[in-house]
Amino acid sequence: MATEVDTDEGDTAPDAYEALVERARRWNTVGSAAGVLQWDQQVMMPPKGTPARSKQLSTLSSLRHDLLTDDDTAALLDTLESASLTDEQAAAVREIRREHERSAAVPVELVEEISEASTEALAAWEEAKAADDFEAFAPYLERNVELKREYATHIDPDRDPYAVLFEDYEPCLPLTQAESILESLREALVPMIDAIRASDHDLAVDTFQGTFPVDDQEALARDALELLAYDFDRGRLDVSSHPFTSGNQFDCRVTTRFDESDVLGALTSTIHEFGHAQYNLGLPKEAWGTPLGESRDLSVHESQSRLFENHVGRSRAFWEAFLPAVHDRLPETTDATVEDAYEAVNQVYEDNLIRVEADELTYHLHIVIRFEIERDLVRGDLAVEDVPTAWNDAYEEYLGVRPETDAEGCLQDIHWSHANFGYFPTYSLGSVMAAQLYDAATDDVDGLESSVASGDVEPLREWLGEHVHRHGSRYETNELVRQATGEDFAADAFLAYVEAKYGALYDL
Repeated sequence: MATEVDTDEGDTAPDAYEALVERARRWNTVGSAAGVLQWDQQVMMPPKGTPARSKQLSTLSSLRHDLLTDDDTAALLDTLESASLTDEQAAAVREIRREHERSAAVPVELVEEISEASTEALAAWEEAKAADDFEAFAPYLERNVELKREYATHIDPDRDPYAVLFEDYEPCLPLTQAESILESLREALVPMIDAIRASDHDLAVDTFQGTFPVDDQEALARDALELLAYDFDRGRLDVSSHPFTSGNQFDCRVTTRFDESDVLGALTSTIHEFGHAQYNLGLPKEAWGTPLGESRDLSVHESQSRLFENHVGRSRAFWEAFLPAVHDRLPETTDATVEDAYEAVNQVYEDNLIRVEADELTYHLHIVIRFEIERDLVRGDLAVEDVPTAWNDAYEEYLGVRPETDAEGCLQDIHWSHANFGYFPTYSLGSVMAAQLYDAATDDVDGLESSVASGDVEPLREWLGEHVHRHGSRYETNELVRQATGEDFAADAFLAYVEAKYGALYDL
């Protein structure tokens, strides 16, 4: 039931603002509770718990939608339309208004149906992936696509539905800007990867080859989180079929997955998820539940995960600090040097099919493939039944490899089971942003690399906290980058970084 709010002319703007923010806390608290249930579904829930969980999440989704879109929220926004507000207050109202208007356009029945369908699709995806059976997942994917097309039509029937869905994850960047950055990456990386594959310069790629017990790998993942100063009093490390992070500034949990033959995959995934968690844990506690205490959407979130994964976790400095722990947990690696580890973790694979196990360069071609396929699906230019062939053809064209199974092809990612169409571009946008932010941090913090090499990441954490985390959603994406770096958001820093790094590694 909505809480009645008096919005007569006698109300002051501060009163209306406080009432609006309190309502935002309520609907975000409902969303936070749903997040815990979603975490539980992927980590702890018994396999046959899906029917009840889908109803639970659907109900919470509709409750949040009702609070966000009801007449009281609209009346408070009207009251504040021309009110005199501080910059922070205006930013909070801007974010609430955007979410309110977008949600108000979508019937609550459709919100419930999407929630229920995606919950059921998650269970179906997990079974289909395990069985290598795309046909079993196809009806669930078809339903998700149809529901999200309908969702986009309610928001704006006259626009490209994929552009509308992209705004769920990156509302502050136009799709054209994202497409331009992806095109810049594709044009630069394809010839660079070709040159690397043609190079006869050998790296120590066999440094971590072999099989390593999962228990030892989990201990090593915890060592990495300890070195990075993850706050286990506000977080957990668990295992899931697809690594993810869930939570807020008080409780933010990470998951990873382990493969006995891929110790680096588990390690880099864990560090990636730490970056997400560190962002959430660094948000202002006093602003919890309000836009000023929420992250600035997915491109910025991915910038934090990719920064720690690549600029820290794949750096020589990190391996100077971390290699002793590897030697201790994995005695088979005691002959490995820092340079061996650095080369191994930065090798460019010739035949990798799995995005989350991809190297830093080919990773972006994985993203381009997913972006192009989901865009065509949503626009109606590709039928669901044709996804496996389209996927395999694109891998052969862009990466020179062809999946032999759908489990290692179009079933490998969890996102489409969640109906998260428009999410994938943010991974590459985040990587580009990470390079720009790390350059700025290196310029501002004396001896940053030396600090990391000594096992002290606090100077980097403090810089990110000051320039990114503490702002919540106060600034839109482009402005946040300008505030942090003094430059417009662009691909230049990323391209310069990979050209220098991989040119030296492969003697190009």
